[in-house]
Formats: sequence, structure tokens, C-alpha cells
Amino acid sequence: MRIRKILGNLGVTLLLIGGLAAWIMLPWYGVLALAVLVGLWLAFSRSGHLALAATRIGIAGLPQRAGASSVIVVGIAGVVGVLVAMLAMGEGFRTTLASTGGSDTAIILRGGSQAETNSVITRDQVPLIDALDGIRRGDDGRAVTSPELSQVVNLPSMADGTDANVQFRGVGPAAWALRPRLKIVQGRRFGAGLREVVVGRGAQKQFRGLEVGKQLKLANQAWTVVGVFESGDSHESELWADVDVLGPAYQRRAYQSVTVKLDGKSGIKRLKAALAGDPRLKLDVMTTHDYYAKQSEGLSRLIKGLGTVIGVIMALGAVFGALNSMYAAVAGRAREIATMRAIGFRGLPVVAAVMLETMLLALAGGVIGAFLAWLVFNGYSVSTLGNNFSQVVFQFRVSPELLWSGLKWALGIGLIGGLFPALRAARMQVTDALRAS
Repeated sequence: MRIRKILGNLGVTLLLIGGLAAWIMLPWYGVLALAVLVGLWLAFSRSGHLALAATRIGIAGLPQRAGASSVIVVGIAGVVGVLVAMLAMGEGFRTTLASTGGSDTAIILRGGSQAETNSVITRDQVPLIDALDGIRRGDDGRAVTSPELSQVVNLPSMADGTDANVQFRGVGPAAWALRPRLKIVQGRRFGAGLREVVVGRGAQKQFRGLEVGKQLKLANQAWTVVGVFESGDSHESELWADVDVLGPAYQRRAYQSVTVKLDGKSGIKRLKAALAGDPRLKLDVMTTHDYYAKQSEGLSRLIKGLGTVIGVIMALGAVFGALNSMYAAVAGRAREIATMRAIGFRGLPVVAAVMLETMLLALAGGVIGAFLAWLVFNGYSVSTLGNNFSQVVFQFRVSPELLWSGLKWALGIGLIGGLFPALRAARMQVTDALRAS
């Protein structure tokens, strides 16, 4: 008997998880279709009218059951708030990297390299790259290219002063033209051949000592912060300097990447063909948009998966909380339900009334949780370790899609949490209920 009970409880738990997963995976038009069908049934059928009447009776009694009702609302609000906040972190990180770069620029790396950190491009390869087809020429006839390298340095965080990895990027003169969204908002650009640094606004907010005029001790040398820039993408997490100064400072004799301006829509195809046709260049190329979007995939999947797992665990707790509360509500309303059954309310309207009441409470909890997540986390700046082993500064992004997902989770919890108590209410014997109450 004990084993049978354990197996039964396990079966119910798996059924709850399966039902919640099926509901969450339902597309918006599926939810809309279900809502329309339920609305038509409520509006145009006798059973629907009875269900609405029974729902009004139940809602009118909510003040007398405020404690049990608040358990449902608060529990679901917590689930939705945590879930939306977790997913907003992943969405913010993905959006920041996906907005970096574009389809009109490309990044060239050593063949097989997945990121700049494991790429090497020798100095004698740069003139060969400049001569390739598919790269735009400037007014002076030169290819618009920027040989670059990236050095990870330690800076104290603004929060607690502990050291964190920051990307120190060396760029060529064409870097500014290649990234037109990047604007100096304070101070000026670094001077060619000087140990001067410009810092991203995001990095300045997250790390100490990056105010204009301050000096940084990097590579046993003093670097002066001369400007602050904004770009609205992952470059705001970086420090920039002249590549011909940064390389010797860290004894780097090669570059890691070359960013280029593409010559029209066919530029990327022509550049790939030119690279493939030159045996001296064992290099790969992709648009900067594709490169940075690819950099975000792993962490975005991890955050989304972790958020979903946490959400499922919390949702199960909220489901059982809703089950207990609604079972108690059904037991407390035994005489009321029995009276409705005695005067003609059949099982289906009673089931629908209990479930509608639960889902309304769930919807209230979902709205509260989603609103709190948007209020607290939308636009909140944090940093995390990116693929280049340096901190990427980004903002939580609570999008309409995430709010909709949170509401779906809330309604799914209410749907499952109200189902079994509703079935119990429908199976309640009139005479037994009246006698027990």
C-alpha cells in the first residue's frame, strides 16, 4: 500500500509537470483560441451562464477566505517575479551582444578560432588582408580595416573593490569609422602613439578609477583616461587604446583580429572567396553581427535553462500551495456548493466556477509578480564573464514577451492548482455535504 501511494503521488507530480510544460509551450494563438472558446461557452450556453453565476458567488466570498486566497496570489507572484527576472538577465545579455556589430562589417580571425582570445593574425598578414576583394576603400583609396588585439586586465569593481577582468582593446585608426554608434560623451579620443585610454560608460559604472583625468597602472606603465564613450552594445564594457601602443606594452607582436568594412551586400561573399583563394591566409571571416550573436549563445542558453528549472521547482511549490488552499476553500464551502447542486447546478458549472476563481487569483499573482520584476529589474546594470574571459556589462531587459511568459506560467499554475479541487467539488454528494456542514 505504501509503495502504491508513493507511485500514485509520483504519477500525480509527473502529470502536473507535464501539464504545466504543455501549457507553457502553447503558442499565443493557441492560448487565444482557448480563451475564445471558453468565452463563447460562458456567453452562449446554459452551463456557461450557470458557471458565471457560481463564479460570482465564489468571488463574493473571497474576503472571508482572504488568508487562503493570499497564499495563492503571493506564491504565484513570487514564481513569476523570479522567473521573469532570471529570463530578463539572459535576454539582456543576449540583446547587448546581438546589438554589437552589424551586417556591413566583418571580423577576421585565425582559422578555427571561436573567439579573439584564441586567434592570432601576424603583422605581415595585415597588408595581404587590406588587398582582398570585398573590403570597402576610403576616400584615400585605402582599405577600411582595423587590426586589433584584446588584453584582459584587472580593475577593482565598484561594488566591493574586488578585482574583476576587463577587456583592454587596442584598435587601429579606422575603428571609429567601423563603429559609428560609438560616440565620445566626455573628454576626447586617445592620441596616436600615446599611453591614453578611453573607457566605455558601462565599464565606468562598474569599475573604479575610470574617471576622466585619472591614471591607471597597467603593464607597469601609467595610462591616462582621456575620454568616455557610449555605444549601446558590448563595447561599452571595454577600455580602448592605440593598438600600436598596447601591443608593445604587453609584448604582443601579433594581432588577434582584423575588423573590416564590407563593400556592399556582396562584400562578405566576395571576401570569403578571396580568403579561400589565398593560401597564405588561413583565416575565417564572419559579419560582426553574427560573431557577437554567437558569443552570447552559450551563456544565454545556460541562464534560460537555469531560470526555467528554478521556475519549475517554484511553480510546483505554488501548485501544491494552490491545491491546498483550494481544497480548504472547497471544504469550507461544502454547504454552499451542496445548495447550488441541489437547486440545479450540475457538475460542469461547478468545476468551471472553481477553476475560474483559481485562475483569477493566479492572474492577479502573475500581474503583481510581472510588475514587480519590471519595476525592480528592467534596466538594472550588472556584469558577467563573457567568452573573452572579461566582464561584459549589460542591463536586465524585461521585454513584453517575458511578461507574457510570466503570465502564462501564472495561469498554468492556476489551471493545474484548481483542477483537482474543482473535480472534488463536482463529485461532492449533496446529502453528505449538507450533513457534514
